[in-house]
Amino acid sequence: MTSSPVDPALAGLATEGRNPSSQGLDRMTTAELVALMNAEDAGVASAVAQALPQVTAAVDLVARSIHDGGRLVYIGAGTSGRLALLDAAECPPTFSTDPAQVITLLAGGEQAFTQAVEGAEDDTDAAAQDIDAAGVGPLDTVVGLTASGRTPYVVAGLDRARELGAPTVSISCNAGSVVSGHADVAIEVVTGPEVLTGSTRLKAGTAQKMVCNMLTTASMVRNGKTFKDLMVDMRPTNGKLLDRARRIVAAAADVDVATAGAALDRADGSTKVAIVMLLTGRDARGSQALLAASDGVVSAALAGRTG
Repeated sequence: MTSSPVDPALAGLATEGRNPSSQGLDRMTTAELVALMNAEDAGVASAVAQALPQVTAAVDLVARSIHDGGRLVYIGAGTSGRLALLDAAECPPTFSTDPAQVITLLAGGEQAFTQAVEGAEDDTDAAAQDIDAAGVGPLDTVVGLTASGRTPYVVAGLDRARELGAPTVSISCNAGSVVSGHADVAIEVVTGPEVLTGSTRLKAGTAQKMVCNMLTTASMVRNGKTFKDLMVDMRPTNGKLLDRARRIVAAAADVDVATAGAALDRADGSTKVAIVMLLTGRDARGSQALLAASDGVVSAALAGRTG
């Protein structure tokens, strides 16, 4: 294996720097070590807060894509890509979305979720090919994640997505990131040097997951997937979820769990329909009609119940 010269641009990144607080990491007691990690993690939320205007703009793009029949397409490599894949996987059980509505393109393919694929993050040709194979178009929003802000696979993927007319978002953890110049909305969450030098699965990974949480959750809220703070678009597909659905309906309609369960049965398991039935006095068909006329938004359906 031949050695390559140190890349000064990479070495100069904050995420690659040494943290003064952890210089003696290997000599710390366990209690000191975990306390230091906890103290460093405490600053992540504040770093995310600095990027909230950009996160807001990104949520609006994603929400519009979902509303118009498009998708949220994550693209990433290594830890960043794995975190995106995790976020995408949680959308169907939480919001009853089609699994194809929030997807992740991971450098090296699905096998890279559990095992590193040599050189995958540098493969710019593969990024363009993956974007094309996913059928990315103007209705989709493509979100590229790279802690360093310069991962070639992510940059190339965003470039190809923009060529195809898709709105693009970047999420990085360094100020003035390369990738920021390749996205319509650039989210830079500056988390600084890691406790373990260069291990961006730590603070940078936490920051990226926090942003992903907001992108999916907030965009789904904007698309009527909730009523108040309740996830009313879930479908009870097992015993645990059936119990949760009953409790959600009970809380939303201010009824007991038995009444909520009976309404769910009449609503063919639809949490939204059951809630509208109980709050309007209409039957399942009438409640379905109200929801259909209200773009599936429970609060809007209730506002139009006398129409």
